[in-house]
Amino acid sequence: MKRISLILFSIILLLPLFACSTNTETLGGGLDDDSADTTSIQTEFTDVAYGTLSSAQTLNIYLPNEGEGPFPVIVAIHGGAFKMGSATGGDVASMLEGVNRGYAVVSINYRLSGEAIFPAAVNDCKAAIRFIKANAELYNLNPDKMAVWGGSAGGNLASMVGTTSAVDTLNGDNTENLEYSTEVQAVVDWFGPLDFLKMDEQFEESGITPVFGKTSSESSPESSYIGELITNNPELTQSANPSTYISLMNVETAPSFLIQHGTLDANVPVQQSINFADQLIASIGESKVQLVILEGAGHGTSEFSTSENLDLVFNFLDSILK
Repeated sequence: MKRISLILFSIILLLPLFACSTNTETLGGGLDDDSADTTSIQTEFTDVAYGTLSSAQTLNIYLPNEGEGPFPVIVAIHGGAFKMGSATGGDVASMLEGVNRGYAVVSINYRLSGEAIFPAAVNDCKAAIRFIKANAELYNLNPDKMAVWGGSAGGNLASMVGTTSAVDTLNGDNTENLEYSTEVQAVVDWFGPLDFLKMDEQFEESGITPVFGKTSSESSPESSYIGELITNNPELTQSANPSTYISLMNVETAPSFLIQHGTLDANVPVQQSINFADQLIASIGESKVQLVILEGAGHGTSEFSTSENLDLVFNFLDSILK
């Protein structure tokens, strides 16, 4: 009953948003080919290397135009089906709004599946967080006030960061700054794929035809990310599922989660977020988990970037980081 009540509350909360908007975007959209506009940001540090294993291991740091700092940090993790996208892509534009709200935004690149398969992208996200903490004073950042925010594949990676701070085996071959933890205080997961092995049955339950076809196919983005057909090695595939690590989380230090998903998402079934929220609530408590279901929204469609929804996201972040 808790899950149903939470979902209904979330839908009611956002009804005014749906009433005044008509979604004309394709349900499978989400990855914007345009670059995010950073021209108004006065202080930025771009193409900063956080690792030495790949040229992809870089990040961009954007500081607020006002305020003295040290600034709380939003780590922006781009999407792109684990195989495309970048730290400057249009899908991080909403996250960059944090600069106007008193946050430093650090947008990261990571190795894509065409270069390195799982868990390389997770390794990179954790290495980037350690780098930020190690160099916080240099860039006027607050290492004790950090959130990760990702959409789609970035939502998976943000959730992985949130649940695996105690999992040293996911540091990979990145040996930089290992004296720093990868703990963060908040996670914003927008429509992330979280349980690859259940996606096909969930789409079938919802009557939605997935944009990329069956996840249990060798050509699916998830199989490319894992490095083989996801059903060939279920144990490996489950290790890319953030909920696999929930039992290892420390309830006292666990981050707070805001999870948002659209009911008409044709890239990632909405049940992925509902189930993940249920599992988190059972382990770390309802006070640390907010689930917002956007009725009628697709994958990264305009409902997510409205001023009303961004206010909701930043109110969540402010309550934890400010």
